[in-house]
Amino acid sequence: MAFNFGGAATNPATGLAGPGFGTTTTAAAPAGFGGFGTTTTGGLFGNTQNKGFGFSSGLGTGTTAAAGFGTGLGTTLGGGFGGFNIQPQQQQQGSFFGQQAQAPAQSNQLVHTANALSAPTLLGDERDAILAKWNQLQAFWGTGKGYFNNQLPPVDFTQENPFCRFKAVGYSCIPGSKDEDGLVVLAFNKKEADVRSQQQQLVESLHKVLGGNQTLTVNVEGVKALPDDQTEVVIYVVERSPNGTSKRIPATTLYNYVEQANTKAQLTQLAVFMSVTRTELSPAQLKQLLANAPAGVDPIIWEQAKVDNPDADKLIPVPMVGFKELLRRLKIQDQMTKQHQSRVDIISNDISELQKNQATTVAKIAQYKRKLMDLSHRVLQVLIKQEIQRKSGYAIQVDEEHLRVQLDTIQCELNAPTQFKGRLNELMSQIRMQNHFGAVRAEERYSVDGDLLREIRQHLKQQQEGLSQLISVIKDDVEDIKLIEHGLLDRLG
Repeated sequence: MAFNFGGAATNPATGLAGPGFGTTTTAAAPAGFGGFGTTTTGGLFGNTQNKGFGFSSGLGTGTTAAAGFGTGLGTTLGGGFGGFNIQPQQQQQGSFFGQQAQAPAQSNQLVHTANALSAPTLLGDERDAILAKWNQLQAFWGTGKGYFNNQLPPVDFTQENPFCRFKAVGYSCIPGSKDEDGLVVLAFNKKEADVRSQQQQLVESLHKVLGGNQTLTVNVEGVKALPDDQTEVVIYVVERSPNGTSKRIPATTLYNYVEQANTKAQLTQLAVFMSVTRTELSPAQLKQLLANAPAGVDPIIWEQAKVDNPDADKLIPVPMVGFKELLRRLKIQDQMTKQHQSRVDIISNDISELQKNQATTVAKIAQYKRKLMDLSHRVLQVLIKQEIQRKSGYAIQVDEEHLRVQLDTIQCELNAPTQFKGRLNELMSQIRMQNHFGAVRAEERYSVDGDLLREIRQHLKQQQEGLSQLISVIKDDVEDIKLIEHGLLDRLG
């Protein structure tokens, strides 16, 4: 049963920058990591219960307080983002990953798990060894309960436990947007075509959800299809000041507001099932994330995943737990492959169209060149006639005499036997000879000289005239014989 996914599997996930799409549960706390690792088992990065790969809050966030859209936005909105009267939450205490308070609980959990797998004392006989093997099988599979002591509750084996074999490490794109860009991703349970057709209504509905303040404008940065007929919509909100200036609402501020209970309920009615920020990680956050292996992942595998990272500047290792997560990433990769193929097909069609236009343009250019040459010749002829009429009666000028001498010189060079005209005549004779022999070989018949052909034609004409005269004489003789026969018959009768 020692089944593994195979170490660090390279599968760059695009879209929401992490395995957060296609899930049914999300972390309520602001996920400063941009949504990496939100899964149905409680999440990878952003889980409020510190199980498996989970962390208590967003990376590097000291608080989860949603102090309203007005904080840090100036005083133009009356102390809140449109006057929503959002009450600040209490500050959470904890370490960078929010695990300090749960460290003892984790230690006890690990001890109980080890007891269940190695030395259960539930029955007190040889059956405990069989129970240990059964618990090991459940831990490897990542499901079930491990009974090990009559005085303690059983251990819940989930796919996040360190002994689960169905886990690997893949790679996800690191978000490159800054917090000032204000980009927040909303995942809809709708098809891309439906979202695009209702984009204007969607913007109006989101504006109403955000309070309907006239100084705020909701903008759509991009729309992209996701697997399972879901759609990703990237939005940002612009705040206009009375003095005419405008600025974007920071992504964390916008995310904190949309994650409020009342706002989230309204977004759920719009078929929004998840929202994440698209913000980059600070160097300190990225270093802290890579320094420690996530819970349940072997540090050796984590270090190997960092070494095998194909692009450390753009990709970050992300744990993949369970077949559901692997299937989700596979669907995202297939979806991106289809989008890339669609884009390649569009580019190919554009290239074909451009090639056709280029061929048409080249033909038109050649046509226009011929037309320009014809028009130039006509203009030159007109200018010559006009110049002849204008210079009529005048003596030849010096420059005209020089031109005439130059033309005579050029004409002599062209007419020289060894120059261009002689060579041209020689080439023409060679071409005629080649055509003559080629025609003879192709048609397999003799050719008659033109003079001889004319003589033969004249002789045949004379023969035809002689035959015509002979026929005329024979006709006359036949008429005379008929007259003689009639005269003899009359006398005899």
